[in-house]
Amino acid sequence: MANANRQFQVTDPATLHALVRAQPLAALVIAHEGALHANHIPLFLDPHQGPHGTLLGHVARTNGVWPLLPQQAVAVFHGPQAYISPSWYPSKAVDGKQVPTWNYAAVHAHGTLRVLDGEGPLRDMLHRLSDAQEAHRPHPWRVDDAPPDYLEKMQRAIVGVALEVQRWDGVWKVSQNRTDEDRAGVVQGLLAEGTPAAEDMAALVQGRLMG
Repeated sequence: MANANRQFQVTDPATLHALVRAQPLAALVIAHEGALHANHIPLFLDPHQGPHGTLLGHVARTNGVWPLLPQQAVAVFHGPQAYISPSWYPSKAVDGKQVPTWNYAAVHAHGTLRVLDGEGPLRDMLHRLSDAQEAHRPHPWRVDDAPPDYLEKMQRAIVGVALEVQRWDGVWKVSQNRTDEDRAGVVQGLLAEGTPAAEDMAALVQGRLMG
């Protein structure tokens, strides 16, 4: 996202990490011999592993991507997004010179994707990934809740992967280029939509969500 409008670029690590934790399902893309390979997998962020953090996950052993590793890769995380109608801008009444746009938040993590070697690191990654998603539940499921022989069988069917991040890119296109009055109109319009996605974007426009 190097060509993104600087007004929309976000570099604060805490803000970028918060989106990754809130929306962990990533589009993980590598290029190999002129072909692109894309997989959608949830990734756990360890901010203390490597200079810019490491993303951990797994793919099925039958997935043809892991034998191609190590490779340069990008993991794409999507946050809230919403269509923005020009009818929501009070400034539209002045001269009508307004057009629709699309607001969104996204994070790209660039780095080297490699196979996560060893049974111990793979099991540790599974604990961390599931614990992060179960933490808010009144009775969290734990990896060790399953029978050991069943876990061993399931673990043999997957391959762990780790993306050591070399660069983060973030874009928050949330009406920063509009006047305060137009931004207020966008918030009112989004809230009137009445959908969770529109409400999340309204919170982003107001600066109340993910940084």
